[in-house]
Amino acid sequence: MAGTCIQVAAGLILHEGRYLITRRKGGVHLGGLWEFPGGKREPGESLEDCLRRELREELEVEITEPVRYRVIHHDYPDKAVELHFFRCSIRVGSVRSLDRDDLCWVPPEELTRFDFPPANRPLIEALQRLRR
Repeated sequence: MAGTCIQVAAGLILHEGRYLITRRKGGVHLGGLWEFPGGKREPGESLEDCLRRELREELEVEITEPVRYRVIHHDYPDKAVELHFFRCSIRVGSVRSLDRDDLCWVPPEELTRFDFPPANRPLIEALQRLRR
């Protein structure tokens, strides 16, 4: 796949045994699918700072120090993405969906009931294995 790889930082926010997931708005790449909140890294920005900024912009929350969990590289037909997943918690604020169609808190064993982008499948499988 030619072209640059888009780097994305995403938060694995766990609260009382449930992960926060959000649904992308329609009309955008992978619109209508569920994902772990986060977004694209901007030039000169660290992945941790990207995650803090995106969660502030999308959900109006401040998070604890992000801890690296897993990196997944995935090639879509039109682009390549490198997803950097971080474990974190909400430090300040109540989750509000400012830039998403919906959000919900889901236990790991129920994550497969939601439609996620293909790149998320290995992560969801890993999170479910942790619960066994």
